[in-house]
Amino acid sequence: MEIFKKKDMSEFTKEYEKNKRLLMSTVDKGIMKYFQKRGEEIQRLMSYYRCAMMEIETKFRVLNEEYSLQHDRNPINSIKTRIKQLPSIAEKLERKGLELSLEAIEENLNDVAGIRVICAFQDDVYTLANALLAQDDVTLIERKDYIANPKPNGYRSLHLIVSVPIFLEKEKRSMKVEIQLRTIAMDCWASLEHQLRYKKDYEFTDAMQQELYECAALSKDLDNRMDKLRSSMDI
Repeated sequence: MEIFKKKDMSEFTKEYEKNKRLLMSTVDKGIMKYFQKRGEEIQRLMSYYRCAMMEIETKFRVLNEEYSLQHDRNPINSIKTRIKQLPSIAEKLERKGLELSLEAIEENLNDVAGIRVICAFQDDVYTLANALLAQDDVTLIERKDYIANPKPNGYRSLHLIVSVPIFLEKEKRSMKVEIQLRTIAMDCWASLEHQLRYKKDYEFTDAMQQELYECAALSKDLDNRMDKLRSSMDI
């Protein structure tokens, strides 16, 4: 019975991947037609998102530099940035039941420009987030604290959606950027969890999910103990 179940799930997975490829193929054709029609405008919009992403990245690097002068250590371990690819943008709009248009992208998608800030300690996450949001040109649109309230699978991170102005030659525009702030331990768990959970042609069991959840609990304990050590050293 167990062998039959695994075979059945494998066939289901293959069918799902086949449908996904067909979906992406359809999306790609739609993108090609739309890109041919409004290609220059799309490139311009993506450049605006890149400018906003660079603006936020610069703000974090300035905060990191200032903090290092005051406390003789850097709160930021690394910064990663990314712009969502057009096929992913089109697929997300389709999932939401929205048309592929520049207007729909700007109005309905908050994660076209993304930046991930990996911090040394958990307290650094909130220190940096508060310092960024205190700046008068940064507007908070949405805040989700998955550190205080982890997701059911154990995922922890602080998510912010902000808008920031970019100054062009003849205009000023406000653009949205998604920010994820997390510790090294949180990032390690999230990266490995993604690799394991989305392994193709493999059935992810409840036992595996429980093991990942327990690993998340270990990473949370590690963060708490590291924060206590940092506090005891007054750094």
